[in-house]
This record gives sequence, C-alpha cells and structure tokens, in this order.
Amino acid sequence: MNVENTFTYDFFQYTIVSHVFTLGYAAMAAGLVYFLLTSKNSLPRYQLSSTLSAVVMLSAFLELLVISLRWDSAFSWDGEAFSSTGALFSNGYRYMNWTIDVPVLLLQMLIVLGVTGAAFRRGWIVFTVAGLGMIYTGYAGQFYEVERSAPFWIWGSISTVFFLVILALVYRTVYGNVGRLPAEVRPLVKAVWWLLLVSWMLYPGAYLMPAIWDSADGVVARQITYTVADITSKVVYGILLAVIARKVSKHEGHDEAVASDVTMPRGGITDVAAPGRAA
Repeated sequence: MNVENTFTYDFFQYTIVSHVFTLGYAAMAAGLVYFLLTSKNSLPRYQLSSTLSAVVMLSAFLELLVISLRWDSAFSWDGEAFSSTGALFSNGYRYMNWTIDVPVLLLQMLIVLGVTGAAFRRGWIVFTVAGLGMIYTGYAGQFYEVERSAPFWIWGSISTVFFLVILALVYRTVYGNVGRLPAEVRPLVKAVWWLLLVSWMLYPGAYLMPAIWDSADGVVARQITYTVADITSKVVYGILLAVIARKVSKHEGHDEAVASDVTMPRGGITDVAAPGRAA
C-alpha cells in the first residue's frame, strides 16, 4: 500500500494534488498534438522519433488520467477533511506506464543521434534491459513504503544500480556521438544529457519521499515531484529531440527539398473567370 492512503488531507492539500494531476495529463495531451503536427518537419529517418514521442504522450496521458480518477475515488470530504473512502490510491500505475515510456524515450535518443547498425542494436538492448530492471525493482520496493521495511531499501538500492547504469550509457551515447553532428546543434545535444540527468534525478527523490517527509504535505510534494519529472523527461525531452532533428535536417537540405516539391501554375495565380467571360 502507498503512503498516500495513510493520511487525511485538508482542502488545499487535496486540491493541489488533483490540479497537479490535471496539469500532467493536459501537458501530455498538448505534447501529443505537437508531435503529430510537427512529425514531417524533419528528414524521414528522424520522423520515427516524433511518432514515438506521440506514443509516449498517449501512454502518459492515459496513466495520469487513471491515477487522477483513483485519487478522486480514494478520498471524500467528510465535513472537515478529505479522508479515505476505502478505495486505495496507487502509484503502481506509474511503473506500468514507465514500462512503455522508458525504453521508447531511450530509443528516440539513439535515432536522433544517428546511431545505426550493431551499435544501435546493442544500445537498444542494454537500455531496455537496464530500464526494465530499474522500473520493476522500484515497483517491488514501493509496496513496502508504509512500514519502510528492508525490502523498501533493498529493492530501491537495486533499482538505483540500474539507474546509474542508464545514466552512464546515456552520457557515453551523447558525448560519443555529439562530434558527428553539425556544430550548431551540439549544445542542444549536450542539453539532452543535462535535461535527462536533472529530470530523472527527481524520481528517486519521489520514491524516497515517505522516508524524507512522512506527512500529508510530503504527499503533495511527492506528487508535484513526480509530475514535474514526467513533464520534463517526456514532453520537454521530446521537444528538444524534435528541435535537434529539425536543425540537422535543415543542415542536410531538408527545407530546400520540401520547397522544390511545391509547384505553382505557369504564369502565377490564374484569374477567376467573371460571369459571361470566357475562362
């Protein structure tokens, strides 16, 4: 059981969490529209990244919508505070969503950085195995967060090992490939590393929040942390990769190729024939 179910909440605490969930799934919906509308703005080999961003947005939107509905059903106003209805709130839905999103987010990086061949396959396999290992060991540990018994710390520590492996692989992937890209996008590519590092560091903090701040205010801080991490590591990250793909495509003449496909009628715009006048 998650610690969220062990507290009652005043009006402000409950409402802030509810609004944070709404912000989260609204951001995912906006991101979905953005990636669908801009997917053709880069070369075909990069367009899969935007398609995968759209998959991440849809997956995260559904997860945050479900978790918001669970929050609403788990607590009701008793005249003094929002107290438990008997229905349990669960952060476990987040882990199921990350099962989809984490491998996809890391795959997008390989695509945009132009990793191909055996290096692509090897990177994808290692990213996926380490990502799923991080997610499922964290998932196992969160069941013990109320009593914070040994499994909470053991599974959390194992998850952290996988987490550090992923960070090392991301660093090597980014800095091992940045030199092959146009100079104008290299700062953006390095920003991918820093964005992922900072945003992903929020997740262990949210996992440990029951031990750091065991109160209703801690729950509010935890859900804010999770949601900020989701928005930055999915929406902002996806947009940054899309901008990199767009700039690299432009550097390789994608804009000129698109422009050459646009044709105008000979002589410019044809006049519309007036009534009684031969066209």
